[in-house]
Amino acid sequence: MSTHNSEPLALRRERLLLRSRQLRADMSLNVQVLQRPLGLADQARSALDWLAHNPQWPVGALLVVAAVRPRRTLRWAGTLWWGYGLFKRGQALLRRL
Repeated sequence: MSTHNSEPLALRRERLLLRSRQLRADMSLNVQVLQRPLGLADQARSALDWLAHNPQWPVGALLVVAAVRPRRTLRWAGTLWWGYGLFKRGQALLRRL
């Protein structure tokens, strides 16, 4: 390859490297906006994982509430059952689509 052809290639390469650095800097600034919401989502996911591995605590809390406030527990159980049915119907609808 002659030096005549390599000069424009080297110049183009340098411009592309500069552009790449600029795009990386812009992207890092844009990602910082998402850092807090993604951190909260990560914490929620960790909490759900913990609950899945330690079901005795929420079940125990539910039993205590059921013993202390049985009428309220039954009212909430009906509401939760209705919500669960609505959730399952929504899942079935999404699967059909």
